[in-house]
Amino acid sequence: MSSRTLVESVPSHSCLSFNIEGVDALFPSFVSGDFAVLHDSPAVVSLSMLLCVRAQLPYQLGGLETNVLFIDCGNNFRLYEVSHIAQLHELDPREVLERVFISRAFTAYQVTSLVFDELRKAVKRYDSQLVIISDIAGLYLDKDVPEKEAKDVFNQLTVYLSRFAEENSSVVIATYPSHYPSDRNLFFKLVACGRANVAISVKPSRRGQQFTLEKHPFFTLGKVVIPSENLSLTKFMETRTWERQ
Repeated sequence: MSSRTLVESVPSHSCLSFNIEGVDALFPSFVSGDFAVLHDSPAVVSLSMLLCVRAQLPYQLGGLETNVLFIDCGNNFRLYEVSHIAQLHELDPREVLERVFISRAFTAYQVTSLVFDELRKAVKRYDSQLVIISDIAGLYLDKDVPEKEAKDVFNQLTVYLSRFAEENSSVVIATYPSHYPSDRNLFFKLVACGRANVAISVKPSRRGQQFTLEKHPFFTLGKVVIPSENLSLTKFMETRTWERQ
């Protein structure tokens, strides 16, 4: 059975697609209950901006008709990029931005509190089916946070998010941009991708960006290279190197 057939067996109102040519053939959509990790490249930030807009579209257009909760752990929310993507989807940028509810965290302790203490209430308050946690591990990499404590809490955090997505029939997406290599960073990435039921990596290639479906409970795993000219409208084609923090 093909991945396309599988996704069509899921009610249309529970699906969220990228609507990027080439990508959709490999990965048709997120579905309710998914805890997904997008990692490896700064391009995952642009993908999260795209999903902030597409989640608001009607079900029949690959959206969720929902408000969006955005936990910004790395100061990554790009207002102008969201506005531009909204215009491309023939939506009013102001109305789109008003439906994205942002909570900013500046320390690992704030991230922990937002997820464990506030997330469940916020999903109900803002009637949201999509939660995006931007740069989920970034603040836990802070050397001021003891390594054992950071690892223990991050492990608990990912367990919680996985259960939360399933119990609340939500789509929870964590982005994990590139960070300076370290044992702690490697541990966090392995834990995040291990807890997720959907793991997607995005890496620069000579012809654009390589989108790889690394983990999924149903879809066939694989990769596709998206040429730069197909990505210019969402800035997904941007190839940037990570910076040491």
